[in-house]
Amino acid sequence: MAPAGRFTIDGPAGRLEVLLEDRTSAPVPAFGVVCHPHPLQGGTMDNKVVFTLARALQDVGMPTLRFNYRGVGRSEGSYDEGRGETLDALAVAALGASRWPGVPVWFAGFSFGGFVAINASHQLDAGAVIAVSPAVGRLASFANDGPTCPWLLVQGDADEVLDPGDVLGWARTQQPAPELIVMPGVSHFFHGRLVELREHVARFARKAKNPAK
Repeated sequence: MAPAGRFTIDGPAGRLEVLLEDRTSAPVPAFGVVCHPHPLQGGTMDNKVVFTLARALQDVGMPTLRFNYRGVGRSEGSYDEGRGETLDALAVAALGASRWPGVPVWFAGFSFGGFVAINASHQLDAGAVIAVSPAVGRLASFANDGPTCPWLLVQGDADEVLDPGDVLGWARTQQPAPELIVMPGVSHFFHGRLVELREHVARFARKAKNPAK
């Protein structure tokens, strides 16, 4: 098994670039697969919101796997409108399952990555999903249904890329309903509000990984 750090694995469309971060010493309650924004709009696993999501999960004792979709960075292949990118996320989840057998996978993602995280959760028995400003209404292949596991949706009400009303309207029709956090005055990229976002995600993660506490 590869040590923590950056490496590549075999993916559905060739080599996939992965970043494993594991600061845990206690038993692992879950591991996170964190999905980045749109690959044709500059999205990579080093995006600052994706970095924040990974750090929030690490704050509560979870190792994380970030990765570049096919065609991004050192990952081979080309953009596939969300379908192939979901398969990439599932390949990374399989890597996590081999490293931490029997441990639940959580999917987290930002913007297009929120869409990928939700789609991936429909194909695996995910422990939880964290969707930050998911790209509702932007992709024909966006699932109509949200996750079936516990999930968090964070949305800024000053999002200049996605209509907050569309995202929140969709979220409020879902069963199970997400834990919904609307951050006032927050733009799509969470400028100046990343610490607050990290705290919201860590708070949800602490509760979701210990539901009886």
